[in-house]
Amino acid sequence: MRTLIIFIFFFLSLSTISFSQTKISGKVLDEKKKGLPGVNVLIKGSYDGSTSKEDGSFEFETEVEGPQVLVFQLMGFKSIEIAIHCEGNAIQIPDQILVEAITEMNAVTISAGAMEASDEKKSVILRPIDIVTTPSAMGDIVGAFQTLPGTSTVGNDGRLFVRGGDASEVGIYIDGMRVGNAYGSTAGNVPTRTRFNPNLFKGTFFSTGGYSAEYGQALSSALALNTKDLSIRSQGDLSIMSVGGGYAHTLSSEKQSLTFSANYFDLKPYQSLVKQNFDWERAPNGWDIELSAQKKLAKGGLWKILARKESGGMEIWQPEPGQEGRGQLIRLKNKYSFAQSNWKNAFENGWTLFAGAALSSNFDDIHIDSIRLERKNQLAHGKFTATKDFSDRLSMNTGLEYFNHQFDESLVDLNFSRDYVDHQFYLFTEWDYYLNKNLVFRAGLRAGKSSLNKEQWLDPRASLAYKISETSQVSFAAGSFSQMPVENLRVLNQALNNTESNHLILNYLLQRDGITFRAEGFYKGYENLVVFEGYPQKPQNPTNLGKGYAQGVDIFFRDRKSIKNTDYWITYSFVDSKRQFDQYKSEVQPSFAPKHNFSVVAKHFILDFKSQLGISFSMNDGYPYHNPNDGEEMSSKTESFQSLSFSWSYLPKPNLIIHFGVNNVLGRENVFGYRFAQQANSQGVFESIPSGLVAPRFLFLGIFLTLSKDKNANQLNNL
Repeated sequence: MRTLIIFIFFFLSLSTISFSQTKISGKVLDEKKKGLPGVNVLIKGSYDGSTSKEDGSFEFETEVEGPQVLVFQLMGFKSIEIAIHCEGNAIQIPDQILVEAITEMNAVTISAGAMEASDEKKSVILRPIDIVTTPSAMGDIVGAFQTLPGTSTVGNDGRLFVRGGDASEVGIYIDGMRVGNAYGSTAGNVPTRTRFNPNLFKGTFFSTGGYSAEYGQALSSALALNTKDLSIRSQGDLSIMSVGGGYAHTLSSEKQSLTFSANYFDLKPYQSLVKQNFDWERAPNGWDIELSAQKKLAKGGLWKILARKESGGMEIWQPEPGQEGRGQLIRLKNKYSFAQSNWKNAFENGWTLFAGAALSSNFDDIHIDSIRLERKNQLAHGKFTATKDFSDRLSMNTGLEYFNHQFDESLVDLNFSRDYVDHQFYLFTEWDYYLNKNLVFRAGLRAGKSSLNKEQWLDPRASLAYKISETSQVSFAAGSFSQMPVENLRVLNQALNNTESNHLILNYLLQRDGITFRAEGFYKGYENLVVFEGYPQKPQNPTNLGKGYAQGVDIFFRDRKSIKNTDYWITYSFVDSKRQFDQYKSEVQPSFAPKHNFSVVAKHFILDFKSQLGISFSMNDGYPYHNPNDGEEMSSKTESFQSLSFSWSYLPKPNLIIHFGVNNVLGRENVFGYRFAQQANSQGVFESIPSGLVAPRFLFLGIFLTLSKDKNANQLNNL
């Protein structure tokens, strides 16, 4: 009996201990002080806890005792940990507020004026492979971007014209470093291309306005090209083309890679087979060599080197309006060098540092009949930036830059020369603040100083974006932008000040399930444009008295889902632009700014034949030009520009690509303007010559063979 009593007492004691529990209750709220359901509330290191109800309340009991840590967790929100002490009594937790975590995947991004081309960002418009497979581009980076909204196709130029601005208003950067003379030198009315191979780059950022305070000296646009990090494998790439050939060899390991390439082109054999509209004495020809190296450093740093050397030339007869014969003989020889090195490291304390240096050097030797002109243009650029994410809501990008710009031109036989040297200093800072994942505000400031004209300036910029839904958002951007006049104007008057533009942009972006729709309205005001009298015969007294504007709307639609194995995009841009510049006495529509621009690009994959067919069509409503036989400035207009292009890419083996393309398939005789005689004839008429295409159409055939250990790599792996 005594034993039974002891057993019962022991059992009751254990029951009392096991049921000595602490009751924990409280409420979890969001940032708007509303109840937050579904939050996991638990004792750290135990299985005790519960989930908050619809109104955010929670309640549970625990047997643990003493000091504990109470954890609040919900996906998409920052976790909270608070200290509590369990003593077997009830604990009422004060209201806890969970703050939404902002990540790259759920946060709104500023899309006003910005178009990304990468495989890494969610807001991309084009991918790197889209650049080389756009039929009308023929592998040219700028050629691909001419199918995007906000750009104009100027077929006898080849450079990038954005929203009523000329090509000089676009700044081109490689890994954040400014590239001087990014386009190949050419004669008048002969289109040019960018100098760099698109296979170098893992992505691009193209802005049609309102761009970051990190970039300057560009009134209309910034085109930032980002080179690849480490190459993924060692391989050799052989290119045999209808206009030349080349070879590139890559050596790669886990921590470093190096690529060396050499190319040669000569259009003489091609032009002997295909009818030309121009009178060539010597077809364009040239060579280039390029070195690209990347190395991973200790503690996560990455060091890059890019160096390029090229030489080329052409000789062409250009007829003169109102004169018989072949006209003027223009001989052009060009030598170009570019080199840059940069270092970047992201540290554990949240700071990311970047330092880079670049040098561009361009030399043109031009013979116009018996006149010899030499031009030397050199740009040195040094840059340092510091980026810091203070939290998922606040980040900063700040830095400083130095430019040394040297320009010299001389008439060799006349022993006449003029030059200038300008030292420019810049300081910029830009801050992003996320009020929440749906609303971000960016403010930037860029300050500059020129030693040549003693000018100082300050350009404020701001933008914001608001996410309407998970797939759509609106953005707004405004800012001031400054740019020194082009070299041939600055050398005439070294006291010229910056030209200026002010941007206002409103953007709507929708991206979902392979569909992208983008609509953007803009206004751009110009101040301090360069005007002078006597142009083009005797340019005198260039001053900053010009002004103007550009306004309009851009539409972009891309569909990669609706039609099986088909990807297409449609672009329309309306630009109303007028400016007083050069010799014009009033604000006129520039010849490089058609009002209506339209393009369609479509690519269809035929898997059974291992092929991709591409087609692109571009058109605009014609180019304004000044007819001296008419009293009004820029009152005449060409017929509409129209060009249909086709391409076919075939992959007979994993390491072999055969590509064929043709521009202006229908052979349309597009005219971009007219050159008029400087003096009227005996009837009082200024005779003219149309400026048109170099040839009715351009055909390209390329064979690209990749040599690697597994024999499965090809040149598309470089993108």
